[in-house]
Order: sequence, then C-alpha cells, then structure tokens
Amino acid sequence: MSLDLTVGRQMVGADMLRLRKKRGMVALALAVMLVPLVIMTGYDVVRHASDPAHYSPAGGLNSYGRLLDLLGLFMGPVAAILIGAEAGAGDLAAGVFRDNVLTGRSRTALFLSRIPAAVAVTLTVTGIAFVIGVAVTFSFADGLATPSLWMILQSVAWLALANSVVCVIALGLASLTGSRTGTITALIGWELVLSPLVVQATSLGSLRRGLLDSVLGFLKPGPLTGPPVIPMPVAVAVVVLIGWLLVLPGLGAWRMRTRDA
Repeated sequence: MSLDLTVGRQMVGADMLRLRKKRGMVALALAVMLVPLVIMTGYDVVRHASDPAHYSPAGGLNSYGRLLDLLGLFMGPVAAILIGAEAGAGDLAAGVFRDNVLTGRSRTALFLSRIPAAVAVTLTVTGIAFVIGVAVTFSFADGLATPSLWMILQSVAWLALANSVVCVIALGLASLTGSRTGTITALIGWELVLSPLVVQATSLGSLRRGLLDSVLGFLKPGPLTGPPVIPMPVAVAVVVLIGWLLVLPGLGAWRMRTRDA
C-alpha cells in the first residue's frame, strides 16, 4: 500500500511538473482571469472618479459579486479549460503518449494522476486572481459594505468547486477526442456563448437544471449580480454535478485505455 501511494504521488508530481513547465499556457490562463479584472476595475475607478454622484465605487459587495461571476462562471472556467485540455491531450499533441504507455503504468492510473495535477494548477491560478480581486473589493469600497469572512470562505469553496469541475470535464473531453485545440474551442464556445443563452431560455423550464452553469449559479454565494438563478433542490444540484464529473471524464478514461499507442 505504501509503495502504491509513493508511486501515485510520483505520477501526480510528474504530471504537475509537466503542466508547470508549460509556462506560456499557465501565463495565458492567468492573463485570461486578470486582464478582464484589471479592465473592469479600472473602468469602475475612472467612472466613479469622474461622477461620484451617479456611479458607485469600484469595490464593495456588488463589485465582489461581479468578481465571483468573472472567476467562477466566465473567465475562470476558460482558464480551467486551457489547463484541463493541456493535461488531457498534451502528451498526444507532443507525440509522447507512446512513451508514457511504455512505462508499464496502468493507463487508468496515468489518466487519474492527471486530475489532481490539473486541478492543483487550476486552483493556484484561481487563487492568485481571487486574492487580487478581494484586495480590490476592500481597497476601493469607499465606505460601501464589504464581504464578511464567512462569505469569503464560502466563495473560496465555491470557486474551487466551479473551476475544478470545469477543469476535470475539459481533461476528460480532451482525452476522449485526442484534440487539445478542438476541446478548447468547443468548451469555450459552450461556456461563453451557448450555455448563457440556454440558461436564459425560459421556455426550457426545469430542463435548464441539467446545465453546469445553472447549478453553479444556484450554489454561488454572495449578492446576485450575474445570470438569472434557476431555483432547484440541493439534491438535484449535487446529482447534476456528479453526473458532469462522471460522464466526460469516464469517457476520457475509457478512450485512454483503448487508444492505440
């Protein structure tokens, strides 16, 4: 058992090192979060400075809610997709999949070791952006109410859940398709364009509860500032999350076991 755990830690460490060496990808994932945050904050600061009577400060609870939307529903998931797709199909794109298989490790173990590595990198990037965002929330509050410590802790847990789930889904889809670029294109298009439109399609009724964005929006702490929240029982939200976590990653693991080396 101790030997298996040691080997498992070594495999996860190797995958994490491989992702960290992709400095361009990590920098892009961080920029995807930080650039919109800087633009949004800068715009709010300038607008408030030019007309304080009509425009609220750049910090406070409302801005905090928009920060969570940015990092948990829009650009944060985009960064998670970039990292997950690299973890799931990076070896195929680099032409080293055969070398990994020839190590004699179980293909299932090779797939599973990628998940904690990709999630760790995703949460590191998310954490950096969140710390900066919280600093902005308090620094530019200018007398407005600010989030409590309990709300911040809830937000940390929610962001970790939201971006981890998207990262694992991207990893599974990339492993299934064998295409890093195709996975990134499809999932970003879904995350930024199609999913928000479907969430707002009231004609679909309760069917929208099956969308990942609907569940994450329902679970989001803090003020309501983003897309409409679709009410649902907590049990339904949990089942939908588990379903998303099982289907695509499960198919990705199956494809990895059956793919020709």
